[in-house]
Amino acid sequence: MPTAAPLPPPDFQLASAFPEAAWLEQAAAANDWAAVRQYVDGLPHGTNRSFAFGVLADVPGVEQPLREFVAAVPTDVFALTLLGTREVRLGWDVRTSARAEHVSREQFAQFHAYLRRAEQLLIRATALDPSHDAAWSERLNTARGLQLGQNEARRRYDRLAAYHPSHFSGQSRLLQQLCPKWSGSWEAAHGFARECMLNAPEGALNGGLVAEAHLEHWLDLRDKEKRTEYLRQAYVRSELTEAAQRSVLHPAFQRPYGWVSVQGAFAALFSLIGDTESAAVHFRAMGNLASEFPWEYLGDPVEAFTRHRAAALARG
Repeated sequence: MPTAAPLPPPDFQLASAFPEAAWLEQAAAANDWAAVRQYVDGLPHGTNRSFAFGVLADVPGVEQPLREFVAAVPTDVFALTLLGTREVRLGWDVRTSARAEHVSREQFAQFHAYLRRAEQLLIRATALDPSHDAAWSERLNTARGLQLGQNEARRRYDRLAAYHPSHFSGQSRLLQQLCPKWSGSWEAAHGFARECMLNAPEGALNGGLVAEAHLEHWLDLRDKEKRTEYLRQAYVRSELTEAAQRSVLHPAFQRPYGWVSVQGAFAALFSLIGDTESAAVHFRAMGNLASEFPWEYLGDPVEAFTRHRAAALARG
């Protein structure tokens, strides 16, 4: 029998799934802010604008022109939000994603300085435009990083949800706050994830929060046997199946911003469970598209994606 053609390597470039990301990066790097603003302002109502602001905030050096804009026009909500988002990115680069015990005092000091600057910018942005989803969503990141507590994070989320009740980025950020590593509880995290899924329209990404909560729970256990035992509980598999069917596998699913990460989370979890048939469905939907989350949770992202995809497609 002829041998199967080798699978293409995973593609972690954001622009491969969302070509507009490359254009946004190029426009920001060229200081074509009129075009960038026109694009962001023209996004359809209900679009998760945190995606666009996140892409722009990752452009090296973008903080310099933004600081000039804010100094010249302190009421510019776009500039305030984007500069605040950039300050958060710079701060988190200093802190890294390591657990707190592995972050130095100097790193924390710099991290908090960036976040305090971001907080002031974003407070101004949400005061000027209380409906601005990207600004409120980013304030959930500053609340977590500055350790402002569960109540304050929930207050900010409620302000966001009043205008954007199924905002996936905001919900994902509050979910992180609700995990035990940020002084929450698994009961709160899983409960919130399920609530978001049930309250969102079918075919929306929000069911992916159920997968994210289970992946965080699995990672927190650390011990290999306990991780396997956790994921192979019948209710976990049942919840993941339901969440996938209500989101990325639903006929109404449209592949909005963030879909690759959500589809990947289901692929990763079903792979870890040993349900290669279900995992294969998600791998086929992604093709060779990938994102750092969730594969960075499983080790080297390229190796983890490649290994689990090969196993799933060989058996499923």
